[in-house]
Amino acid sequence: VQLQASGGGLVQAGGSLRLPCAASGATLSSLVMAWFRQAPGKERETVASITWSFTYYADSVKGRFAISRDNAKNTVYLQMNSLKPDDTAVYYCAARIYSQSSYNYWGQGTQVTVSS
Repeated sequence: VQLQASGGGLVQAGGSLRLPCAASGATLSSLVMAWFRQAPGKERETVASITWSFTYYADSVKGRFAISRDNAKNTVYLQMNSLKPDDTAVYYCAARIYSQSSYNYWGQGTQVTVSS
């Protein structure tokens, strides 16, 4: 499975960005998809994940971020609204097969920088 993340950039606080992650080598419907992020000097954290019937969000992004999937395009999206400087990080999309417990497939990361 190959994952290609994009859509990062520089945005002012309060702005929005949408990060797409295109998957190849497997159909999206067979995968659990997630977005992680890692800020300088901090540990990587799970931002959001999505399965067939369940979505998860970190408390820090609830109500501001939305994860969605387009199975026809084999793409998962992270819509980020009301961005804050604390959201500045490298964002990674990841995937795992439903039967696996850990995410084994990772995209290359895309930088999101939120200025105050």
